[in-house]
Amino acid sequence: MKKIFFLFTIALPVCVFSQTITTKYEQSGGKQSPTYFEIIEWWKKLDQLSNKVKMLTMGPSDAGFPLNLVMVSNDGDHNFQSIHKKNKKIIFVNNGIHPGEPDGIDASMLLVRDIVANKYKIPNDIVLALIPVYNIGGCLNRSPYYRIDQDGPEEKGFRGNSQNLDLNRDFIKSDSKEARSFAEIFHLLDPIVFFDNHVSDGADYQHVMTLLVSQHNKLGGEMGEFMNKEFEPGLYSLMKEKGYDLVPYVNAFGDTPETGWSAYWDSPRYSSGYATLWHCFGFVPESHMLKPYDQRVKGTYALMQCFISFTEKNGERMKQLKERTIQNEKNKTEFEISWKLDRSQHSTITYKGYEAGRKPSEVSGLPRLFYDRSKPFEKEVPFYNYYKASNTVQKPKAYIIPQGWWKVIDLLKINKVQMTPLKKDTVIEVQVYNIDNYKASPRQYEMHHINSDVKISTSFKKINFRKGDYYIPMNQEANRFLIETLEPQAEDSYFAWNFFDAILSQKEGFSGYSFEDIAAEYLNKHPDLKTRLEERKATDTSFAKNGYAQLNFVYQNSPYMEPAYLRYPVFRVIQ
Repeated sequence: MKKIFFLFTIALPVCVFSQTITTKYEQSGGKQSPTYFEIIEWWKKLDQLSNKVKMLTMGPSDAGFPLNLVMVSNDGDHNFQSIHKKNKKIIFVNNGIHPGEPDGIDASMLLVRDIVANKYKIPNDIVLALIPVYNIGGCLNRSPYYRIDQDGPEEKGFRGNSQNLDLNRDFIKSDSKEARSFAEIFHLLDPIVFFDNHVSDGADYQHVMTLLVSQHNKLGGEMGEFMNKEFEPGLYSLMKEKGYDLVPYVNAFGDTPETGWSAYWDSPRYSSGYATLWHCFGFVPESHMLKPYDQRVKGTYALMQCFISFTEKNGERMKQLKERTIQNEKNKTEFEISWKLDRSQHSTITYKGYEAGRKPSEVSGLPRLFYDRSKPFEKEVPFYNYYKASNTVQKPKAYIIPQGWWKVIDLLKINKVQMTPLKKDTVIEVQVYNIDNYKASPRQYEMHHINSDVKISTSFKKINFRKGDYYIPMNQEANRFLIETLEPQAEDSYFAWNFFDAILSQKEGFSGYSFEDIAAEYLNKHPDLKTRLEERKATDTSFAKNGYAQLNFVYQNSPYMEPAYLRYPVFRVIQ
C-alpha cells in the first residue's frame, strides 16, 4: 500500500503535494508550532506517503514516550549497516532539546517535506537523520508564558525535561533516559556532521542567525584546522548567498557586544562538545530570540540547507579527515584535559548591532540597558576563538575499573567502549591517583555538586583485582572519550559529576580511648613515624595541643587506615 501511495503522490504536481502535507507553522502564517502529538502524527503521515522517509522508534525518554528518529535518503535505504557499507555521509540533526526553542522542529518538517515534494533535493550519498523532538517532557509542558523575551511562537514548550533537567547539560552524566538513548542513536549513526537547533538569549542585534561551532583547538589536528579554515567560513559564505549575515554565537552576556566576545566553550556536557569526543563536526545553530518566529524558522531552514550543501561538496574529504583522526587518537600518547582562552590572538568579524544606551527603568527608576533599533550600525569586532591547553595527561596502556562502580560502567557500555571483564582474580601493578584536594560547588547544578580544581598525587601499587573487574585498553576509537571522563581533573569527568564521591568520606574510624594503646605500640615499632609525629608537634602549636588530632595522625599513617579513602577507584595500567 505504501508503494502505491508513493507512486500516486509523485505523479501529483509539487504544489498539490505541498498543499496536502502542510505544517501547523504554515497553516498559522508562521505564528504557531505544533504540539508533541501533532508533530509525531505529521511525521507518521509523511512516512506513509514517501519511501524516502522512515520514522524509527528508538530508546525511552523520561516522559514515558520513546524517542523517534527520522531517516531521510533518496534511495529509501534506512538500514544503519547498509548506509555505512555504501559509504554514505550521515548528517545528524537534533531538535527540541529546549522545546521553548522550536525553530528546528518546524524547519526540519519543512525541509523534509520539500525533499519529498522534490522542491529541494539532497545528494544521493547523504542521509539526514533527525530527532523530531528530543525533550518530549518539555514539549508536552506548553505555555504562552515560557521564554517571555522571545518573539513567538504563540505557545512554547518548557526548557526542563520530565525530571526538570536541562538536557543540554546531560550528555556526559546522563541522568536522563533521553541522554542514554541519544548515545545509542549517536553510535548507531556515527555521523560526520551533527547540529543541535537552538534559539539564542542575550543582546539585541540585526543578525537573524548565529552559530556556535565546536572549538577548533579542542577538536584538534586536521579536523580542527578544517573546521576553522574551511567548514565554518564555508557556512558563512553559503548563508550570505541566501541573504543571511551569519555570525558566531553572540557570547556577550552583561555587556554589549560591540567590543567583541569570546567563543562559547562547549565542554563535553553539551551536545556539540560530546560530538567532539567522537571526532564529529559539531554545531549549535542559534536563531535570534527577538526576531519574529517566521524569520527564525526560515533562517534555520536555510542553514540546514547550507550544512547539506557543504557536506555534498566536501563530504569525502571530511570522512577521510575523521578516519585519520580516529587512527591518530588511537596512537596519541598525550591528551589535553583542560583549556584556557588565549587572548593574544583573535579573528575579526563584521557585527551588525544596534546602539546601546541607558535610560530610567519604568519599574525601578534606576538606569537600565536598552538597544535603540533606530540606530543600527555595522562594525568590525574582535572574536576570540583560540584556546591553549592548560593541563595534559599521558595516556595509560589501559584503565581498570572495579565492577562495583556499575553506574560508570553502564555509561561506558552505552558509549560502545571496548572493555573486557577479568577472567580471574589477578594482581596487577597500577598507577594510583589520590585525591589531595578539590572544590565542591556549594549549590547544586543539574542535580549535582560539581567537583573542580582537583589536585592529585600518584603512586604505584600492586592491587588484587577481582574476576569481573573491567580492563579498558587505550587503543580504541573511544580514547578521547575515556580520557575526558575517567581522568579526575578533566572538567566533565565522572569524578567532576560526583560519580565517585563515596571515596571522599571515610568509612572506618577508631575510638580514642581504645586506640591509644594500639597507637602507642605502633609508634614504638615504627620510630620513623614517631619522628614525624614529633616534628609535626614542634611546628604546629594547635596540633601539639590536640590529642585526638595526634591519634588521627598515627591512624592515617598506619595500615589501620582504609586504603579506599580518597583513592580514586579507576586505575591506570602503565606497563
